Amino acid sequence: MAGPRRKKYTSGEGAQYVTRATAMRALQLSLKDFRRLCILKGIYPREPRNRKKAQKGATGIKTLYNKKDIRFLLHEPIIWKFREQKTVGRKIGRAKALKEYSEAKHLMNKPVLIKLDHIVKERYPTFIDALRDMDDCLTLCHLFSTFPSIRHIPRDQSTLCRRLMLEFMQAVIYSKALRKVFISIKGYYFQVEIKGQLITWIMPHQFSFEPQTKEDVDFRIMSTFVQFYIVLLGFVNFRLYHVMNLHYPPRVRRVEETEGTDLVDKMALQSERIAALNYPLVSTTTSIAEEEETALDKFELDGNEASKMEKAYIEADKIQKLKTLFKGMKVFLNREVPREPLVFILRCFGAEISWDKKLFVGATFEESDETITHQVVDRPQIERQYISRYYVQPQWVFDSVNARELLPVERYFIGAVLPPHLSPFVDESKTEAYHPPEEQQLFSNNENENEEEEEITPAPPKITTKEVDVSTKSISSIQKSINDSEESSSEEEDEEGDLGPEALKEKMKMKMIVTPGRMEEKDPFEEKKKEREEYKLREKMVHKKHKALYKSMMKGRALRAKDVKVLTKKRQLIDQKKMLKS
Repeated sequence: MAGPRRKKYTSGEGAQYVTRATAMRALQLSLKDFRRLCILKGIYPREPRNRKKAQKGATGIKTLYNKKDIRFLLHEPIIWKFREQKTVGRKIGRAKALKEYSEAKHLMNKPVLIKLDHIVKERYPTFIDALRDMDDCLTLCHLFSTFPSIRHIPRDQSTLCRRLMLEFMQAVIYSKALRKVFISIKGYYFQVEIKGQLITWIMPHQFSFEPQTKEDVDFRIMSTFVQFYIVLLGFVNFRLYHVMNLHYPPRVRRVEETEGTDLVDKMALQSERIAALNYPLVSTTTSIAEEEETALDKFELDGNEASKMEKAYIEADKIQKLKTLFKGMKVFLNREVPREPLVFILRCFGAEISWDKKLFVGATFEESDETITHQVVDRPQIERQYISRYYVQPQWVFDSVNARELLPVERYFIGAVLPPHLSPFVDESKTEAYHPPEEQQLFSNNENENEEEEEITPAPPKITTKEVDVSTKSISSIQKSINDSEESSSEEEDEEGDLGPEALKEKMKMKMIVTPGRMEEKDPFEEKKKEREEYKLREKMVHKKHKALYKSMMKGRALRAKDVKVLTKKRQLIDQKKMLKS
């Protein structure tokens, strides 16, 4: 006997998802608090396979959450803190209405503090997990560190972002973990490698803040993200300093005190010196020794693994040389160049830097110092120049880091037209993307270097596919000739009976003569036609379930090809204009 009939949407996708309104009712939270809780806990809306079933037959597009995620939020203790905050807010409003200002002030001075330590530990069980999610954290914290005190953003939050970012940058300088840099309209891109994890973030340009007239950006939601990222970055900084045997909070080494510093706030002076990024940090160990180069162990391997290991050794050697790229250089920065990004880059690779002491705290030598090797200038001309140093534009520093070698300074002199600033974040394997001529030339130079290295250590000979095709063709032609000779032999036997002995001898000699073979010429039109037909047959074999995905892939490929055509056309027009001007 059949059991009771199941109701509709009680199983499958209909039972897996809930709408945002249902989730808010279950948690008894307002929209503001629900958004805040989801950001802190890392809960985001989901896209179902079948929206109609997930919405229980309702039309339109609704914000859906996984039911398991909402059940997970039911036991979160932060919800009670949100309710306490609401209660305190009501008490403050009531005290103000009754003109009990002392009571209102007392309640305002005792806010409800929300601790997010347990959430960070829950979302990132290991240190590597935290490092993988640092890109957005560093970008947003760096952005907020440039904000003044505006609505919905507490001043303390911006100050704390600034302090944590400087601590992280000091850790990167000490460990020499910087790998790639790039200047764009958005800001300065930096990529560091920590514990084998690549972390990329953007440092915004130092422009004056323009207040937002329109409510396009919801600073309240961004501030909630920053509230969580501050705790995460604090944990990461503490662990990094602990691994590198440094004091946390960081301390700079003792410097010579100048006159008139008796009345200066020592803590403020220390924080300014840390912000200068120009002083070495104090280590927890008694003897401060420079980091020694550790030689990599080499193992005897065979085949493909040996080639992979060889590439890894070459890359490790390049990174080791990159860490000391600017070692032994003394660089002076002019007032007009961006100080912080240049100091960060140059210090990461071993250079000594200074600037005008009136500009910022932390200048270590004057402009008149004769031992300066390079001066970074970003103006068309300069009044006084020293013969003992090079005057270069800021792009030289960025391009040298990306090239992993000191580029010739002649192309970066004062007033010189700079070469194109190429992005190091381009994937060389992507053939569909647009690569400018300078980038193609750079790739070809790298390939030539690799070929030279391969010539030094010759690899065993490999049989190519073309050689295999030629060999198979030759075998088939031999077999064909044998068959033809067997067929013709029967006909020739009849003819030989009519010929004399001398004529027969001559005929046998002619048979033994080796004649040169002829290459079989293929029609290119026929070959292309055959390829198109095979391609169409393969397209028809795509499964019905994957047809939509295949179409979207082909559409994306066509759009990328179109972009490449547009950019190449633009470049041709630019080159033509340059030719006409010259």
